[in-house]
Amino acid sequence: MKDPKPRPGPGASVQTDWYGWLPDDKLQVFCGYFREFEACHLMLSVSLNEAVGLRDSGSVKQSLLVLRVTPSLCGRMADRLEALLGALDEHARHYGLTPSVEPLEPANFSSGRGQRSARFSSVLSMVLLPQRLQFLNKIHALRGMVWELAKDFDDAAEELASGAVLECSDLWSTLIDTYCDVDVCFKESMVLLKCFLRILPPDQLPVFQKTIDSLMLPRNRVLPQVAASHARA
Repeated sequence: MKDPKPRPGPGASVQTDWYGWLPDDKLQVFCGYFREFEACHLMLSVSLNEAVGLRDSGSVKQSLLVLRVTPSLCGRMADRLEALLGALDEHARHYGLTPSVEPLEPANFSSGRGQRSARFSSVLSMVLLPQRLQFLNKIHALRGMVWELAKDFDDAAEELASGAVLECSDLWSTLIDTYCDVDVCFKESMVLLKCFLRILPPDQLPVFQKTIDSLMLPRNRVLPQVAASHARA
């Protein structure tokens, strides 16, 4: 008997793709990158939580010592996220792929920078009617946000760790807010990856992996030129 309500296929919606099935090879790729990012995120989270806990217990000097390792951990997370997003951008542009996408939600972000970037991206998505341009817009918003948030985190952590600041509640707030926003960028990137893999032709999977791996090689972070990239879309 024919199903009167056929199930939506890949690319129909973000919800459908996030909960949708992946063949074994694509699932292995998704899980592999997810575990790698999750490990980076966990190391940053544990170190920052330890530093905050020591500060709250009155062990300020010890907390600043622990804090010294967090900029490199945040930078490592940001580098890998930027590489993944760059690979998604490059492959989607080259092959003309159109994954499902939803705008960023400003309320999900804690820092003023994160909220402003998400709001601008959301408004731009309303103008960029084609779904493909919305996908590319979201990628570029996240790339720029990750880079800027990591810089804000690094600046605050290094200033605190130097011990030169006495009244530092604002710097601690910056650390926590930017960490939370990097976490949101991580989760949003995983959703983009899953939606992308759902519509990626099987024969393009090795090429996509090669692009990610090459972009994850050690390099200097460069702020993505979001506006220029939109003009080339």
